[in-house]
Amino acid sequence: MTTLRITEIFHSLQGEARTVGLPTAFVRLTGCPLRCQYCDTEYAFHGGEQQSIDDILARVAERRTGHVTVTGGEPLAQPGCRELCQRLSDAGYQVSLETSGAMDIADIDERVSIVLDLKTPGSKEAGRNLYENIDLLKQIDQVKFVICDRQDYEWARFKVEEYRLPERVSDVLFSASYEQLSSTELAKWILEDELAVRLQVQLHKILWGDRQGV
Repeated sequence: MTTLRITEIFHSLQGEARTVGLPTAFVRLTGCPLRCQYCDTEYAFHGGEQQSIDDILARVAERRTGHVTVTGGEPLAQPGCRELCQRLSDAGYQVSLETSGAMDIADIDERVSIVLDLKTPGSKEAGRNLYENIDLLKQIDQVKFVICDRQDYEWARFKVEEYRLPERVSDVLFSASYEQLSSTELAKWILEDELAVRLQVQLHKILWGDRQGV
């Protein structure tokens, strides 16, 4: 029986990505090999509780929602994550998987929308990006950039063009690093350059602040 170490399972509004604003069940896996300088889920690095996939699905089913986000930490750091995504998809949920650009995304169930976070220089983890992942992206997937400053923005803009990301995936997401860059400033840059990207504003933090379980 496959088990995973889980930090929390909770119900909230999706704060980011294509399904922003929709009621969603979140399954947060424990552990992450990266240490991004702006990380807002350091509490998921350690601890957690071993749970079977059957138990996880039962917890998710307690809420009346068709959307599930598997996140972390770094969910793909646990081998059972792929099976969890498959089981959730088999159960009829619309599943998204939030993962860094540092983990191999091969063999993830094709029904899952991967939200791939390409790490910018400002994250201090850009050297961990596996660019081979880009060839594995599907049309239903999404690519995310967390922007810390103008240097990050120019780096991300170049990557969007270099890999023709708007042609590969459904959404390219630019998000201002919380308390490091104004979303208004980032919006101005996007409009000036007429980029084909979606600005994210982390709805959950606007509603409830920077805290756990939202």
